[in-house]
Amino acid sequence: MKLIVQKYGGTSVGTVERIKAVAARIKRYVENGYAVVVVVSAMGKTTDQLIDLAKQITRNPDKREMDMLLSTGEQVSIALLAMALHEIGINAISYTGSQVKVITDGNFSNARIQSIATDRIQKSLEENKVVIVAGFQGIDQEENITTLGRGGSDTSAVALATVLGTRDCEIYTDVDGVFTADPRIVPGTKKLKEISYEEMLELARLGAGVLHSRSVEFAKKYNIRLHVRSSFNDNEGTIVMPREEMMEKFVISGVTSKDDEAKITIRDIPDRPGVASMLFGELGKQKVYVNMIVQSTGKDGKASISFTVLKNDLDKALKICESLKEKLGASSIDYKENIAIVSAVGVGMLSSWGVAGRMFDVLSKHNINIEMISTSEIGISCVIDAMYTELAVKAIHKEFIESNE
Repeated sequence: MKLIVQKYGGTSVGTVERIKAVAARIKRYVENGYAVVVVVSAMGKTTDQLIDLAKQITRNPDKREMDMLLSTGEQVSIALLAMALHEIGINAISYTGSQVKVITDGNFSNARIQSIATDRIQKSLEENKVVIVAGFQGIDQEENITTLGRGGSDTSAVALATVLGTRDCEIYTDVDGVFTADPRIVPGTKKLKEISYEEMLELARLGAGVLHSRSVEFAKKYNIRLHVRSSFNDNEGTIVMPREEMMEKFVISGVTSKDDEAKITIRDIPDRPGVASMLFGELGKQKVYVNMIVQSTGKDGKASISFTVLKNDLDKALKICESLKEKLGASSIDYKENIAIVSAVGVGMLSSWGVAGRMFDVLSKHNINIEMISTSEIGISCVIDAMYTELAVKAIHKEFIESNE
């Protein structure tokens, strides 16, 4: 029998009716000769509701106990899905992460998978059962329950496909696949038939929420083909695959934006070795994630450094900068919260020229000032004022994607 791993997100199992619909879909696969392993998220907004409950108890809940709490959401959905399959004549069994020995490190709330035992799953498959595994969770070496962070069920599914020896992993969500932009912002967006791991990683990192970036990293490392599709219809979705297997390579495959970062600027720093090391070394020690960095040198041997951090880390980052101000020799520190990062991503950039110039020209024509620029071999990102986010995304999408139709 051909083995397939399927993952269903929270919206796909958000109600009893949707759970029944998922069961009916799985039944069709079984009847077509597939052995099926299913990874399920918590129902709908269950995780958010559990977080809210914890915050009603304490402002700073213990991370171990939070993982204990949040892991219960998936336990509900896997049991209900098993019951729904039983009801339509399909033999199924549900397992928590601990029961199938998803072993992780001990980093509560953001654990990484170290190994997965397959014997219990294989035995159930040999008994012709659909195996349903709780996503997002595992246990550490001391058998503490751990969770993999938001979007961790995607990673659970890819990890299971890897250890079970199949390339086929379907990720079911509430959208039809990966689009060239957010359809809620750009009416002319198009669904991609295929996209490379590299492009999907860039888009995920830069704001696209279709797939969790760690799951794409896992898929790339172990050569798993991800099929992103909707659980609400039978349409073909988007295949995330190796660049070499793609039939089409567009200059730009996607345009995305994110508004969860803030910009900090430290002015008039002496332009000498060790300054950047001191600053970003301390930020790293304090676990402040830094994304974009731009340094500019002015007159009299003075430099300014601008960088972006997550808004959640802004206060922490500013305190660190202020504590280093005298050592850095800086004249001032300022910040801006109302920024957005707009990005264009595509493997076609590797064989094209003038892409950056075209993107900057589009923004200029719409009087959108670029505050920072970052590039990779397949992506260009610009920091702009947040008020122009939607306009910028539409304009870049029109220039690179709609104009090529």
